Amino acid sequence: MQNYEKLSDKEEAIGKAIVHAAFKVHKTLGPGLLEKVYEACMEYELKKAGYNVKRQIKIPIIYDQLIFEEGLRLDLLVEDLVITELKAIETVHPVWEAQIISHLKLMDLELGYLINFNVPLIKKGIKRFRN
Repeated sequence: MQNYEKLSDKEEAIGKAIVHAAFKVHKTLGPGLLEKVYEACMEYELKKAGYNVKRQIKIPIIYDQLIFEEGLRLDLLVEDLVITELKAIETVHPVWEAQIISHLKLMDLELGYLINFNVPLIKKGIKRFRN
């Protein structure tokens, strides 16, 4: 088990807001819609709660002295502190879990969520990750 530093109160509050928004969106819309619909609704709910939210932002990759910005995009970034990747799929593939960990490392952030809306109970579709 890794020895994590304690998250800031702000990171914890954002995490709770993300989970709350996911419950609200899922309760209202249910499963079976496109990922983009859930993404727009999550952004709306989080902004309504007073958070700064960015959608579909590019994640730069730095390798040695090479910097390139093609290829990787992040679904939601809340307050420039917490990332959220959204899915609307039957089965979450382990590669998406690895992807969110990579995103956390590339952006030097501590907290991220992978949320799959294509589940009967949203609590089974939410996974929290730490860097």
